[in-house]
Amino acid sequence: MKNLLKFCFNTIIIACFFVPTFLMAQTKNVVATHRVFPKVDKVMEFEKALAAHAQKFHKGDEFWRVYMIQSGPDFGGYHITEGPKSWDSEDVRGDISPEHQMDWHKNIAIHLTERQSAGYYVYNDSLSTISLGDFSDKINITHWYPKLGQGDHVTSILKKLKKTWEAVALNVAVYSASSSGPSQIVLVTRYKQGLKERNIGFRKPFKEAHDSANGEGAYEQFLEDVNDYLSQSWSELLFQRKDLGSK
Repeated sequence: MKNLLKFCFNTIIIACFFVPTFLMAQTKNVVATHRVFPKVDKVMEFEKALAAHAQKFHKGDEFWRVYMIQSGPDFGGYHITEGPKSWDSEDVRGDISPEHQMDWHKNIAIHLTERQSAGYYVYNDSLSTISLGDFSDKINITHWYPKLGQGDHVTSILKKLKKTWEAVALNVAVYSASSSGPSQIVLVTRYKQGLKERNIGFRKPFKEAHDSANGEGAYEQFLEDVNDYLSQSWSELLFQRKDLGSK
């Protein structure tokens, strides 16, 4: 009996070491994106086929949210996000079924131009002011491109920005691109109250809010830092099309 209790105790201790590792491996903090651009005379056919495809083939970790890009260089495109999911679930997903592939190529791809892009993005909870799964219908995406070797400096900028976002109740989800082109940080502002949040006077001006949250002169330092550590930045507005995504 004594040996049995000792064995059980040791087993529990060993198991406890593996539980955190397993949970970390299964963290659903990854989203995959795919941007496509339908032919101008085939938008209606494309949307009908896309909605049918999403609702038939994309459930669970492969859940689709579809956004129309309303401004910026990708205006007119459709931004598809898949997830959130874990790297492990992506690893064991396996080959997509022939039926799935056939539906995409036969019913959707025929309505698309050759222009497209895709990527993986990892959500950063410590830099965000809203949870990964708390989505909104209208969003602003700001794309930051850190200069080579300046990632730590950009993280420091974001830590200060988070204080400002929290002070003015701005919902921002921060992602890092993963194996998806140039090093990129994606800031997704989620307008839970709609675009009226963009009105002048809805929130304290950024300069005032940033200095208040981070100390006098923080705004001027911010301008210097983004000039020193970012190679470029651009933004766009997107509106969700729930009728085109998974159900």
